[in-house]
Amino acid sequence: MTFHATTARQAMGSFDLGLLIRSRRHARRPRMTQAALGALIGYSESWVCRVEKGDLVPPWDTVARIADVLGIAPMELMKAAHPPERSVTRVEATGDPRAFPAATVTTAVSGDREDGTVRRRQFLAGAVGISAATVSGTPTEAAARRLVTADPSSALEAALFQPPGAAPVSLALLGPALRAARGDFRRARYAKLGAGLPGLLATAEVTRDTLAGRDRETASGMVARAYSLACELAIKTRSGTAWVAADRALTAARVSGQAAPLGEAARVLAVTMRQAGRAHAALEVLSDACRTLADLDEPQAQGTRAALLLTAAYTAAQTGDRGGALDLAGEAAEAGGRLAYGSEADHFTLQATPEQCAAFHISIFNALGTPDDGVGYARRIDPAVFPTAERRARFWTDTARMWHQIGRPQQTYAALRAIEQQAPEEARRPSVRALTADLVYAPVSLPGLREYAVRTGAIHG
Repeated sequence: MTFHATTARQAMGSFDLGLLIRSRRHARRPRMTQAALGALIGYSESWVCRVEKGDLVPPWDTVARIADVLGIAPMELMKAAHPPERSVTRVEATGDPRAFPAATVTTAVSGDREDGTVRRRQFLAGAVGISAATVSGTPTEAAARRLVTADPSSALEAALFQPPGAAPVSLALLGPALRAARGDFRRARYAKLGAGLPGLLATAEVTRDTLAGRDRETASGMVARAYSLACELAIKTRSGTAWVAADRALTAARVSGQAAPLGEAARVLAVTMRQAGRAHAALEVLSDACRTLADLDEPQAQGTRAALLLTAAYTAAQTGDRGGALDLAGEAAEAGGRLAYGSEADHFTLQATPEQCAAFHISIFNALGTPDDGVGYARRIDPAVFPTAERRARFWTDTARMWHQIGRPQQTYAALRAIEQQAPEEARRPSVRALTADLVYAPVSLPGLREYAVRTGAIHG
């Protein structure tokens, strides 16, 4: 069936999101497939199919990515995704929902549900108040209430493009604030982390700018690590801000002259590149960073190098290089085995412990299309050995993908439930929601699955 411009106009007039996406996809030359669109935005072919059929309405950040890929004006696509009868009465904005400054919104919401644009603007309006507690101490009661519904993607945009005013602090205060933020990531408290990032990044930068000499280099390393953490969060939420955060992390790391922050920044940049389909280029970035770190004796530098090797192993698997991926995984295990993480552990979001290296084999085999090879690893690993909720959830996510590829829905669902038990916010990540939605529409009935999918945002109730 061929879709013409008139069909697209009819789609816009009737607020049919699926028809609008399908018509623009078909209008591409050569015609873009559902699988190709899904790959570009981080979802499966079946997920795109369900959006086009009207079974799913994507979240705002995904709508923005679809608009960018298909060349649709974002406001036009947002209008199709959230028609007037389901959302706001009137939105007067700059024309691009991502350009959120200077917008006036009048709401008339049916029931208790607000349009995503309205929620996003309300959150941004309070972001400065929330983030002020990052360095100064405990959040206010009002800030704590807002954390419950905070959108990490919106918070990242606020942190990067609308930073609050901040005053410099001592390095003795900035260090613990950075460790606390990394702790939120390790505990998979992404809404809290996102809410605190604007204040942390602004404070780190203004502190650095008031210093000179060795203190300035130390502060630059902290700025780099804060932006690397922001990039980690952007990667989790599939936010386009990952590129900005990675670039700022690299810039600050180079000024710091410290190898470990530079390696961390290189790793998050490589993951960002890999998600954009540039795995070979990502491998070059990782290889260069590993060479830089190889001859350094500092525990942080070697811990970073070991994490880089694990990331490189998974990246090589995504290029189809089985031998290279397994060799890199083995090298990571060897490098990690020489480290005693101990007190250094809080410096890392990824550690090349023996258990973590073993778990990475599951994701490597998933990427290679041979998930059966990962079953033995999955069955002999005790998730309790992983030091953080984020890493335990990552193990269960890889295990869920493994069972899903093999065609074992019961085991897939069990792993998905384990993700939610370990880290509820991980279960709401875009890639995990897509996997959940795939399972919902599979030809199998699993008690409680649909309720789980609604609860985690994979489908609408």
